[in-house]
Amino acid sequence: MNAFFAEFFGTAIIIVFGGGVCSNVLLSKTKGNNSGWIVISFGWAVGVFTGVLIAAPVSGAHLNPAVTLALVMAGKFSVSQMPLYICAQLLGAMFGAVLVWLAYKKHFDITGDADAKLAIFCTAPNIRSYWYNVLTEIIGTYVLSLAVLYMAAPDVGLGALNALPVAIVVLGIGLSLGGPTGYAINPARDLGPRIIHFLLPIPGKRDSDWLYSWVPVLGPMLGAAAAAVMFVLFKGA
Repeated sequence: MNAFFAEFFGTAIIIVFGGGVCSNVLLSKTKGNNSGWIVISFGWAVGVFTGVLIAAPVSGAHLNPAVTLALVMAGKFSVSQMPLYICAQLLGAMFGAVLVWLAYKKHFDITGDADAKLAIFCTAPNIRSYWYNVLTEIIGTYVLSLAVLYMAAPDVGLGALNALPVAIVVLGIGLSLGGPTGYAINPARDLGPRIIHFLLPIPGKRDSDWLYSWVPVLGPMLGAAAAAVMFVLFKGA
């Protein structure tokens, strides 16, 4: 149960930082309004750093169903614990999204751009081409998962000392591969807040774009699986 709460709160921290920086950049009358993609990428990276730092000593800090899958497929984590971890990650992401909404509620209320409000919670492509968007998410999550596999301690996950390296990898993915889809690279990070967007009484909000919602779930899981296969093949070579 300690691992459940570590994954829950670690993932929530990621969303608080990530959703928070998106709110600061995209919503009206914030201090950081229109400060740009680099600011967003740094905010998410700091969120990953903080979440991993907090959760690593207890759960190994997966904080991402795709990472959990990669660790299971690489023989570094027990498949029997996978449902517990994924449940904690999804619920943590939902909780973090609620905290972001509470922190920026007045700014949500006065922002007229419904697409910007949705972008606080979940990703969307700039050019909508579903299978191309899946490919983009596969590539980004492949890079993340392969890096994590080489950092991960046996049978656990990321250690506390790897909080900074994995955050730098996430920063690099955002800056380099985040342009097409907004780099979900984490099914819980996208699906959990998307559900919260659907549920919250946000004035002037649009639909939650459920037609796209499968892309940031399937793409990261396929990318993680590909990374695990590659890791096992190289390890055995």
